[in-house]
Amino acid sequence: MKTKSTTVRWSGAAVFALTTALLAGHQVFGARQTTMAAEMKEQPYVIEYYYKAKWGHADEFLTLFKKNHYPVLKKETELGRMLKVSMVTPRYHMTEGERWDYRVTIVFKNAAIANDNFDSSAIIKQLCPDQETYKKEEQRRFEILEAHWDLPIKDVELDGR
Repeated sequence: MKTKSTTVRWSGAAVFALTTALLAGHQVFGARQTTMAAEMKEQPYVIEYYYKAKWGHADEFLTLFKKNHYPVLKKETELGRMLKVSMVTPRYHMTEGERWDYRVTIVFKNAAIANDNFDSSAIIKQLCPDQETYKKEEQRRFEILEAHWDLPIKDVELDGR
């Protein structure tokens, strides 16, 4: 009977020690996650936006983009939401299935801002007081698109682990 009691006491002590270790580990892990989340919150967040215009309409798309959409992006950059906006186009041709005409890269201040569903309507009204023309031109800009896709990207560390 004494052996059984000793076993019960040992099990109780083992459970207590294990529980204490797990709780301490959980607190350390939780603190690490909180720290990582805070660091990630302040990391720039990059999204690439690809535009494939219908054949013969790439220049028209660019003209409308520069006139109506780029000023809004510049204003959001001035407000501190974005750190950088840039656009590139391929130098050479690609196969039709892989073709895109313009890639706009936006570096947001952080992931939260990139995904906060910001309402830019006030900026648009300020920059484009003729809303009827603005809406027609933006509709046209999307009518001449064959495809459009967004791709959030992240850096890959090559020198570290």
